[in-house]
Amino acid sequence: MSEVVELEIPARPDFLSLARLVITGAANVEPTFSDDRIEDLRIAVSEAVTNAIEAHVSSGAEERVVLRCDLAEDRIEVEVIDRGSGFDPENAPTAPAPEDPERLLHESGLGIPLMRELVDETEFRASPTGTVVRLVVTRERRL
Repeated sequence: MSEVVELEIPARPDFLSLARLVITGAANVEPTFSDDRIEDLRIAVSEAVTNAIEAHVSSGAEERVVLRCDLAEDRIEVEVIDRGSGFDPENAPTAPAPEDPERLLHESGLGIPLMRELVDETEFRASPTGTVVRLVVTRERRL
């Protein structure tokens, strides 16, 4: 059986902590997930929501950012939906490799690689009217 939780937040940075709290709380409803898996999801969702808020601010979108969390017995799926101008994740600017000292000079460009590293599945669906980021963690981490 699956349970869906949905939250709409204003596209303002001061609501990011609320998004983190709701996702963590929803994920803790299913006790079969380890604290480490929930923390990985919380960080990935935080990155996705931050990007969504930035997309709204830069495009002037006034709609709310939507978080949809689908809880199943063996997986948690989160969608972060924004109404920004959309982007191509394959052509997103990249930061230098982690071992490159220049990496210390980059404050952005790390979110997408971090999301891909922390969760089992990532999907980006972009259009001119917004982006949907889908993040999935499974009970047991897939390597």
